[in-house]
Amino acid sequence: MDTDVKYMRQAVGQAKKAYALNEVPIGCVIVHDGKVIGRGYNRRNTDKSTLAHAEITAIRKAARKIGDWRLEECTIYVTLEPCPMCAGAIVQARIPRCVIGCMNPKAGCAGSVTNLLEMDGFNHKVAVTRGVLEEECSIMLKSFFKELRKRDAEIKKLKAAMKDREIIMGHSDK
Repeated sequence: MDTDVKYMRQAVGQAKKAYALNEVPIGCVIVHDGKVIGRGYNRRNTDKSTLAHAEITAIRKAARKIGDWRLEECTIYVTLEPCPMCAGAIVQARIPRCVIGCMNPKAGCAGSVTNLLEMDGFNHKVAVTRGVLEEECSIMLKSFFKELRKRDAEIKKLKAAMKDREIIMGHSDK
């Protein structure tokens, strides 16, 4: 099996953990010398933190494991193209290579909206490989958002029915 596919499968496994928490299913692993040294998955809602992105968690764990903030001999695998914060963290951590599952046309900073990873002018550039297990990563995200929209519509319908019932029963807040 191709090395990139092998580690992206592990990132997908992390994304499934986020999915199970009703979080946007994004997963990440960081590899050093053929071993996963950092794992993370999206936990923004669970942790009530804008910093609880898969990449940030994985970078923190990998740095702790190596004993240095510089992850110069690592590869980061992420199921969705990094956002501006995560792309900046990847550059700052000096990670030389980033492997991406699917692109993020609304917030991606590895080629979609902008490309912080390969931008001239920074003191570090990241080599980027795109589209590893792209369909699997994309389908997981699309399924999540389809379910989320359905759930939100059902909640909206339920709230409207409850409001109608209150009006009929004469318990209106007005």
